[in-house]
Amino acid sequence: NFETNDIQIDEDCFSRGQLRSKLWLVDELKKCNVELGKVFLCAGWYATLATMLFESDIKIDFIRSFDVDPDVWKIAEVFNKPWVADNWKFKASTEDIHEIRFDEHIYDVNKTDGTTQRLWTTPDTVINTSCEHITQEQYDQWLDNQPDNALFVIQSNNYFELDEHIRCSTDLDDFVHMSNINSYLRKTLETPKYERYMIIGKKKNV
Repeated sequence: NFETNDIQIDEDCFSRGQLRSKLWLVDELKKCNVELGKVFLCAGWYATLATMLFESDIKIDFIRSFDVDPDVWKIAEVFNKPWVADNWKFKASTEDIHEIRFDEHIYDVNKTDGTTQRLWTTPDTVINTSCEHITQEQYDQWLDNQPDNALFVIQSNNYFELDEHIRCSTDLDDFVHMSNINSYLRKTLETPKYERYMIIGKKKNV
């Protein structure tokens, strides 16, 4: 880890695997030629993905990033400072994504004067690139709490070696089966250590 003033940053956010998987996501979304509208990043961490999305040609209204770690929102807003300054086109909030009802979600964001402001948003697009970090029960609850008509972009992998990876998939078909998403796009990215899987689509049974 390294420190920038009073902010300590986990250097893994700049790792080849992290950046490559996010660039892959952006490239595939560009090919889909979709307008993302209001975007929620779930388990957004430092929201480096938001930076990549803003710098792409993809049409976005704004991005909200949610993470349970109370130390990451400030770093996320530093990384996305131009869009925070642009009428809050980006803001990050500390919340457990498993306890959120994202349909007309009410949440608090921090202001520069140290106070908070309450916002509410119904997302058009929901992105979760960390599906391997939650149990199937948690995932099902998370999905059930999402708007019925939202576009979903989700990722997982078959990297079983990490203890924190508690819900890996054996292959892309397994990930599709576990996800309960009608997929418009389903793809695999080969990396030296593992395969990363991605699905873009909408909730089933809607």
